[in-house]
Amino acid sequence: MKDKRILYVSSEVVPYLPETEISSMSFEAPRMVNKQGGQIRIFMPRFGNINERRHQLHEVIRLSGINLVINDFDMPLIIKVASIPKERIQVYFIDNEDYFKRKATLTDEDGKLFADNDERAIFFAKGVIETVKKLNWAPDIIHVNGWLASLLPLYLKEYYKTEPLFTESKIVTSVYNQSFDGTLDKDMHKKVSLDGIDSENVKLLETPNYNNLMKLAINNSDAVIIGSQELPKELSDYVKKIDVPVLDYYSPEEFTEPYTEFYQTQVLSS
Repeated sequence: MKDKRILYVSSEVVPYLPETEISSMSFEAPRMVNKQGGQIRIFMPRFGNINERRHQLHEVIRLSGINLVINDFDMPLIIKVASIPKERIQVYFIDNEDYFKRKATLTDEDGKLFADNDERAIFFAKGVIETVKKLNWAPDIIHVNGWLASLLPLYLKEYYKTEPLFTESKIVTSVYNQSFDGTLDKDMHKKVSLDGIDSENVKLLETPNYNNLMKLAINNSDAVIIGSQELPKELSDYVKKIDVPVLDYYSPEEFTEPYTEFYQTQVLSS
């Protein structure tokens, strides 16, 4: 993977959040590429339960300061950055006072989804892309992990389809069994349509549950990786029917060679 540029976009990354399948692979895969001489960038939300002092996050003034329009409101984008100790890997954090200040990730203390998770997902997708544009860093591969990041493929293929920086970028989505019960806001599809994205392309968001969010990401990806040993049956069946390269599940102990080969022979050559 020498000199290849890979952008990792994830809802969670260790050591900033507790260890899960998503947070672990969102650290292990970039570390693998880094060791192979590739160039990486990692983006995640700056959730309020991330200890900024302990992890030495600091704001990047030159990247912050733009407003993103979400559901017809201007929402200021703040970018913070930190380095993973001993790895020489930088992580960029997408932040906004309204969306990410609360001291939790996706649910409240009763385990109930936050009512604005749909807008947080829109803000995260647009915030990542706008920041990468400011960095003027054209990725060869964009690898998406976690349902909060699931709108990124759609926005790249539709809202940012004329953006020259991403013309050659290939999108990979990892699909995990880390889902949620119920649905996000029932008007999510209308909020996405406000960005000029055709309503046909957001039909799945009329019922914005976990499976439909992941199907939408898959529909707009160039390749898919199975991130969990078992997936919800509906998603597992859906993945079997798609016409893009799919990499089966590999554990954190054995993923290095399969991921490397998949990136090189299936994703970059597609």
